[in-house]
Amino acid sequence: MTTFFLRRHPTKHTKAHLDGGGLVLPCAIGRSGVVAAKREGDGGTPRATLKILNIYIRRDQWPSRAFPLSVKTIQKDHGWCDDIKSPRYNRLVHLPFTASHEAMWREDPLYDIVLETDWNARPAIRGRGSAIFIHLARVGLKPTEGCIALSRKDMKLFLSRLTRHSCIVIR
Repeated sequence: MTTFFLRRHPTKHTKAHLDGGGLVLPCAIGRSGVVAAKREGDGGTPRATLKILNIYIRRDQWPSRAFPLSVKTIQKDHGWCDDIKSPRYNRLVHLPFTASHEAMWREDPLYDIVLETDWNARPAIRGRGSAIFIHLARVGLKPTEGCIALSRKDMKLFLSRLTRHSCIVIR
């Protein structure tokens, strides 16, 4: 099992490093930095130990290869529910969907590959925060809404060390 540690940057609260498996990878985190009491919409990356449940890829944008976890193909009608009033809160949904959601099929490359973590997953507690993903970063490692984001090159390195028992410890 490879354990990765997310270590916050000493002066930039929206940047960090993933350290593990012989790698130290720069990454972006939430606009509010690391938070102890995660809430929906707060922009924080939760202080927690996260396991990766599934990998979602856009097969037209990410080369197929063997992965250590279940791989699901992102479809144009996929979304992720972030509506705390919905019984589908913090779950993959099919569009059109009337409750608040985020589209998984994006015009930008951020979700060409998405690693779903177990944050608030089973059971999902409404309001505790949804969709703490590991996904591709914006240019310059701009802050996320709470997810962990890596460059495409570093995502490939991260995936090369990932096992089905890997976890990420966020301090």
